[in-house]
Amino acid sequence: MKTSTEILNKIDKFKEGNVFTYDELGFEPEKTNAVIIALNRLVKEDKLRKLSKGKYYKPQMTEFGELIPDTYQVVKDLLQKERKVIGYLTGFSIFNSLFLTTQVSNTIQIGCNNEKKAITRGIYKIRFIKQPNKITEDNIPILQILDSIRFIKEIPDTDQNHSCKRFIKIIRELSPERLSKLKKLVLKYNASTRALTGAILEMLKADNNTKSIYESLNPATTYNFSISKNILPTKDKWRIL
Repeated sequence: MKTSTEILNKIDKFKEGNVFTYDELGFEPEKTNAVIIALNRLVKEDKLRKLSKGKYYKPQMTEFGELIPDTYQVVKDLLQKERKVIGYLTGFSIFNSLFLTTQVSNTIQIGCNNEKKAITRGIYKIRFIKQPNKITEDNIPILQILDSIRFIKEIPDTDQNHSCKRFIKIIRELSPERLSKLKKLVLKYNASTRALTGAILEMLKADNNTKSIYESLNPATTYNFSISKNILPTKDKWRIL
């Protein structure tokens, strides 16, 4: 059987839009060159798409045209390694899912514990944001909220008043367990994120336990946010201008 035919038989089992590498096809190492040549031939024949070097996917066609792979598929190898979490989607990649904006960006941001240089895959630029807290499956939803507060000034197609209203609603709806976790995780964020998060928590009277956050701030420092006192009445105490 020809290598290209074997490949087609294997990828028939993949879902459309599922990104894969030649390693995942399970061929013997001595067939690597033949597999790569065959994959690139299938790309030329429009049976496959090439996302970036060594990464391919089956095109997904709809009545509205061809769909590109979803964000997770594009970067899944950067989020898990050997079933261990090594990163998570954040920033531009999460603003939309948190209903902070309706815009979609071709910049994908990933939170990780180490410094990494930006890379490009297809139409996407992938940026890495260093996360000082331990990254676990359970922590990720809270880290995504805190990252979004950190980057409130970068949320597209909105203003900080609307974003703050949304953060107030998001935090109000957290379970007591997650609220407690948020208060601990925010302590490793930059001062402006701690101040804004603390002001929101105090406004919501979330257990009235913001002392550790408040005491972590320099009493001489002020924080510039374009947020109205009507929306955040606790802003003065937290030295938010």
